[in-house]
Amino acid sequence: MPPEGLPWLPKQEILTDDEVLRLITVAVTRLGVEEVRFTGGEPLLRPGIVGIVAGSAALTPRPKLSVTTNGIGLARLAVPLRDAGLDRVNVSLDTIDPERFAAIALRRRFDEVIDGLSAAAAAGLTPVKLNTVLLRGINDDEAPALLRFALAHGYELRFIEQMPLDAQHGWSREQMITAAEILASLEAEFDLSPDPAERAGAPAETWLVNGGPAKVGVIGSVTRPFCGDCDRTRLTADGQVRNCLFATGETDLRGLLRGGADDEEIAVRWREAMWGKLPGHGIDDPSFLQPDRPMSAIGG
Repeated sequence: MPPEGLPWLPKQEILTDDEVLRLITVAVTRLGVEEVRFTGGEPLLRPGIVGIVAGSAALTPRPKLSVTTNGIGLARLAVPLRDAGLDRVNVSLDTIDPERFAAIALRRRFDEVIDGLSAAAAAGLTPVKLNTVLLRGINDDEAPALLRFALAHGYELRFIEQMPLDAQHGWSREQMITAAEILASLEAEFDLSPDPAERAGAPAETWLVNGGPAKVGVIGSVTRPFCGDCDRTRLTADGQVRNCLFATGETDLRGLLRGGADDEEIAVRWREAMWGKLPGHGIDDPSFLQPDRPMSAIGG
């Protein structure tokens, strides 16, 4: 995000907790969704997050429930979220150097994130996964150190190629650290072998570290896309369905909700949105257009 931040959505445009739960219920009971992940922005800032998790956990069939967070506030919420039914967490952590953390996150709150990781592990929100983006000239020398940190604490590390979803529209392929570069950096210190486990629709390719059982993953959304296996649908905080992170169009479910549509009408519209998904995101095509919404307004 830019240093000055981004405009907040007007409150009336954001789905209420009851509206969020109704749409999750439609997804789980009518559309076959088996896992619900709460992302952001920052989901732990939402006052009703514990109640939303509890309502989701009460559904039949019960979906798997996870949160992707920056880790600030996790130390306080790990136990309440676990008690509400949360299964696990992903925490964004791009460096284990406090000074670099302050430069990247624009906040001196490194210790709070580390405490949040410990609290999540202690609460049983496992496996605790770390999401890391390497930035050229900033933290691209830190891949081995991050993996050592993850191995020492029993966390699962996932490196993610930087995607063209920044608010400034300043992404360039030349500056992006590729999956191949990440693996080469790790292989200088670790023995990596392909994970024999079935990947299915998971975005990360995983490798066994020094023979296993520990693993490390790389999400190569740009250079090693997995569009053909993607089975995700995204619902924004203001009630829009996006069938791809890089979609330039959205389907409005908030309008249906507030217009009196029943659950089947909503399910039909949601299905139609997903059936229209393109076969690939087209980042390699010269005609590719970055979506207007940045990552912080979409959710990963």
